[in-house]
Amino acid sequence: MKSLTLFFIAFIFSLNIYADTVSDKEKDALIKFYHATNGANWKIKWDLSLSVSTWYGVQAENGKVIGLYLDDNNLTGELPAEFFDLINLVTIDLHKNNLQGKLPAEIGKLKQLEVLSLFNNEIQGDLPGSIYQISTLKVLLLNSNNLSGTLSSEIINFHALQNLSLFDNSFEGEIPKGLEKLHNLSEMNLSYNKFKGTVSKNLALLDPLNMTMFDEDGTPHLLEINTEKETTIVTQN
Repeated sequence: MKSLTLFFIAFIFSLNIYADTVSDKEKDALIKFYHATNGANWKIKWDLSLSVSTWYGVQAENGKVIGLYLDDNNLTGELPAEFFDLINLVTIDLHKNNLQGKLPAEIGKLKQLEVLSLFNNEIQGDLPGSIYQISTLKVLLLNSNNLSGTLSSEIINFHALQNLSLFDNSFEGEIPKGLEKLHNLSEMNLSYNKFKGTVSKNLALLDPLNMTMFDEDGTPHLLEINTEKETTIVTQN
């Protein structure tokens, strides 16, 4: 009976060890991310000599890294391309840090991503085309960065999107009409950018600042409301 009990304990322990293990590729991606974002100066650091399960802000399930929660943790630097080898990520929350550089094209590898929260950083440049291929996105928060360029008409691929915030950047051009067809979209803030043209009443009502933009002189103004027949946005609970 004693030997049976010991066997059972050993079996359970082995299962815990297995559950605690992520692939070498994912662990290596996390380590490269740690070094690239100046991990030695994070508020809460990782002890790389210990198991990944002990690393602050890392959520693993069934041997896969599915979440990173490192908001307001003094991350600096750029996201390395290897970061996007974490292809099982569902949630990335790195807001309120000092991340810089552009979003790499490799972000399109995250086919299961539902939440991307990078607001209050210093990320710059335009959005890579590959981001529009992440059809699982439900929450996209990129406000208060240094992003620029235009929004692609491929934004229509964000079928599951519920919350979109691009507030306080330098986006320009026209707001894609495809936003009207995102029937799950219930929260949105595109204000304090440099968008031009007209916008539908439906979209303007979703924006708490009613689409307040800056012109070339930095003067705020409201985008003109398109008086054509509106397309109703249907929200789902």
